[in-house]
Amino acid sequence: MTSELSNPLRVFLNFLIVAAFLALASAVTGSQDAATGRVTLEGQLVCSECWFEADRKTTAYGTPADIQCATDCAVKGVPPAVAVKYGDEFKLYLIEAGQFKQNSEEWLTYIGKWVQVSGRLTPKKDKQYIAVDELKVLPSAKENAQQTTVLGSDPELTLRDLFDVEQKLSSYRGRIVVLNFWATWCIPCRKEMPDLAAIQNDYAALGVQVIGAGADTLADRSKVLQFVKETRINFPVWLGATTDDMKRFGLGPALPGTAIIGRDGKIVALHPSTITHTELKKRIDNLLASDARSIKSEIASARRAPVEASLVPS
Repeated sequence: MTSELSNPLRVFLNFLIVAAFLALASAVTGSQDAATGRVTLEGQLVCSECWFEADRKTTAYGTPADIQCATDCAVKGVPPAVAVKYGDEFKLYLIEAGQFKQNSEEWLTYIGKWVQVSGRLTPKKDKQYIAVDELKVLPSAKENAQQTTVLGSDPELTLRDLFDVEQKLSSYRGRIVVLNFWATWCIPCRKEMPDLAAIQNDYAALGVQVIGAGADTLADRSKVLQFVKETRINFPVWLGATTDDMKRFGLGPALPGTAIIGRDGKIVALHPSTITHTELKKRIDNLLASDARSIKSEIASARRAPVEASLVPS
């Protein structure tokens, strides 16, 4: 009798364990809509091939080498994936085109970012695919902490320009600076260059300066000059920017990234991905409006201040 009861009891306990695990996994990764069959996953967007270049339990994904590898793989048509963490383990869900359509190179904009994706899962052999209908970029806990720490700070940046002359960010105090981190091999960086050039044209007369801090080195000078020519860059280009430099500005390690710096040299806004002309214009217009209000207030205060007239004829 005891033997007959033990098997059903064992099955029931196993069922409870599996159910608890699935509930925990659902809480960590997102949710599933029973009516539509769509799932929502949260994780890091990675290259499905480059991911396995390192032990991701000890080596975080998103280094310049990872991004370069992802760029090479995108040219070959290797699909990206969402790396979802279950406890101490990761599982990859390979990306398929759903209502949210991007080719392999366009997905590079999101490589290294933390994202929330929604779509339908399809098992193929020993892999899981998700046809993405919606995508939302999420700030990682690390990015939130970095940005909170650096906003309002005034970090220095010292790099070399195309003529091997040392340049310092602090020499631009008194101007609003749009500091963009980029690289010649970064496809999303190439796409945002026309918008940065347009900002330089539109706002230079108002004391706004765009600066391109490239991850390429002076050894890559010919490649950088070709990039400048092709993208018609009209602002200073500095070379040798590192992931440590980006970190001090609350950005990275993925490229591109942009910091907007006020006239006092302090960081006022961060954009850890591709930025558009519309987004930049809104940020800069707000800063210029704030400057105008400050000047108006100073003039009004000066007018209200009593004037001490001299009694001695001059």
